Amino acid sequence: MIKIGIITGSTRPGRNAEQVAKWVYDFASKRNDAEYELVDLKDYNLPLLDEAYPASFGQYSNEHTKAWAEKIKSLDAFIFVNGEYNHSIPGALKNALDYLYAEWNNKAAGFVSYGSAGGARAVEHLRLVLSELQVAHVRNQVLLSLFTDFENFSVFKPVPIHSDNLKTMLDQLNSWGNALKTLRK
Repeated sequence: MIKIGIITGSTRPGRNAEQVAKWVYDFASKRNDAEYELVDLKDYNLPLLDEAYPASFGQYSNEHTKAWAEKIKSLDAFIFVNGEYNHSIPGALKNALDYLYAEWNNKAAGFVSYGSAGGARAVEHLRLVLSELQVAHVRNQVLLSLFTDFENFSVFKPVPIHSDNLKTMLDQLNSWGNALKTLRK
């Protein structure tokens, strides 16, 4: 069975990502096709990239980098849960992605995003970054509106259609995650 990390893409106080990630986890955990795990960037406390060598060298000197690398290495696929910040991904997520290289390679990713336009622009930017990291990303995604899926822009109350979208994305992600696992053996 593959392991899928549900990565919260924001570390900002008052972030909506925690509520959304928990919703994804609760929904996904009812399935029997993968092992799901919440991975909160906040728990890794990654400073602005502070490694002396490029991540592609795989020569990590800092303990926070080594811990982050071990976590990502242990996972077969990812669900990125993030808001849209200035039409892009949160800086903490970009920083966390830049810390590593080989640990991301030949794995699959899906997206659950939120924002005024559902976080669609952030996902498009994230797809570009993940392509460079050799992460295959599934087409289907869950786009949540701050206007219709959050009461007062802060209390998560998704409309029912998002469960259908999440199911479809998870189906694709599991298929791709299993297929790509064979490449890494």
